[in-house]
Amino acid sequence: MLVSDLPISLWGLEKLLQGTGPEIELAGTAVDCGEAAGIIYETPIDVIVVDLDGDIGIDAIAELCSISPARVLALTVSRDVSVHDGAILAGARGVVARSEPVASLLKAIEKIDEGEFWIDGAATGRIFFHLAQRRKVEYETPDQLRIASLTRRERQTIAEITRDAAAGGKLIAERLNISENTLRNHLNSIYGKLGLSSRLELFAFAKLHAITANA
Repeated sequence: MLVSDLPISLWGLEKLLQGTGPEIELAGTAVDCGEAAGIIYETPIDVIVVDLDGDIGIDAIAELCSISPARVLALTVSRDVSVHDGAILAGARGVVARSEPVASLLKAIEKIDEGEFWIDGAATGRIFFHLAQRRKVEYETPDQLRIASLTRRERQTIAEITRDAAAGGKLIAERLNISENTLRNHLNSIYGKLGLSSRLELFAFAKLHAITANA
């Protein structure tokens, strides 16, 4: 689904995606979160592309993530790293700059649909730092109790994720010799025990507390 309040931009993106063939099916377009919600509740959505160059702000990403399991990709003309980082911290799986080739947008949609992130290395470091700082106050003694509740297999899962943050779920499952469904079950259990909600938060938490497979 495409979300943009800029008519020309929305029209151009719609024509672009409609011309990609069967690889990408456009489920709908919306000019704001309210209209997007109506489509989300009626149509299965895998990826939502949000145009940040109009009046739709970063808060819209968080709102869409709260009502849909679809993965969000932000699109912006801005080169301000705070805009890019803010989109990721709000829940987006990636950010594409309008200065990039069209192929980059299509590749980004493909990658986040597969469960990966579309974030460059420099941004990854900044984002993990922000996440760690944001949650640092919470990560005191009570978190040590949460960490102690992790099983050895859950620690191994965390260690594999923190070893290669860019790896998709399929690759991580293969490295652990488990199915993707089992990996999802492990992650849901880990999130529940640690009070987290995403792989980005898990990565920051694990790095902050130096969680390994054995300790």
